[in-house]
Amino acid sequence: MALLEVRPDGLYCAAGDFYVDPWGPVARAVITHAHSDHACPGSASYLTAAAGGALLRARIGDDAAIQTVPYGGPLTIGDAKVSLHPAGHILGSSQVRIELAGEVWVVSGDYKLAADPTCAPFEPLRCHGFVTESTFGLPIFRWAPEADAVAAIHDWWRGNIAAKKTSVLYAYPLGKAQRVLAMLDLSIGAVWAHDSVERYSAAYREQGIAIPPQGTREGASLIVAPPGYEHRGRVSTALVSGWMRIRGTRRRRSLDRGFVLSDHADWPELLRAIDATNAETVWVTHGFRAPLVRWLQERGRDAIATEGRWEGGES
Repeated sequence: MALLEVRPDGLYCAAGDFYVDPWGPVARAVITHAHSDHACPGSASYLTAAAGGALLRARIGDDAAIQTVPYGGPLTIGDAKVSLHPAGHILGSSQVRIELAGEVWVVSGDYKLAADPTCAPFEPLRCHGFVTESTFGLPIFRWAPEADAVAAIHDWWRGNIAAKKTSVLYAYPLGKAQRVLAMLDLSIGAVWAHDSVERYSAAYREQGIAIPPQGTREGASLIVAPPGYEHRGRVSTALVSGWMRIRGTRRRRSLDRGFVLSDHADWPELLRAIDATNAETVWVTHGFRAPLVRWLQERGRDAIATEGRWEGGES
């Protein structure tokens, strides 16, 4: 028995009459996290984890009807029992656990298993049906330890200071930028975070996450900004993203450097997360769906690719 179905507006739970991360405005939306491809404005009501409430409001507007619940706090919506559990993707990111008559399904949203000081760690959940992302669902995607990326960023920054260049580090403004800011060694030099980054960093600080202050642009030797930001003068540009694992990405984007650091699970983490659920049925919603589905099917899992409009772009 599937507790979910794919409708024109997204993943729908009839037992609770709600959508999970709908693609358009609906009556009741349960939101896994505040990235734009998962949080669509215009719904009549929203439910999200308490840690991500301020981020969701910043994304969809002050007038939205948002209900927040702590992780693990059970709710009854219609005939379904619903709870939200950490996904480890960004601050407030959640997996949605849905139970009806002993049947349990879990919608992962976006997730990663790697440690991250800016959000609660991924919580494995046993279930009958698991709806998983597959943004990086190819064996080529295997992340090195975070410490390697941090050391490389610091070395690049120091080298640019010696060369009298400003380091411009591109990172998605919600999630990735805060993770980068939290790991920087501020003894190296002054840092300025773009206004679009600071907009979300403030919500992180309200949740007790140690994100350094925005700083000032004048005199900053490192700028953390969204892709597309342009800075005049002598600069060295770099992007921090899982997509930097693909050969040629740096050249196509005309970047000086690229650092592999993702807020999504890599191939081994996807397999570990799925195994931990012990799910009999696995739906793969977005990203490299076909390779993951084939891998699971060849090992006896009931796996299918389902329609999804999530982009997994904040990677």
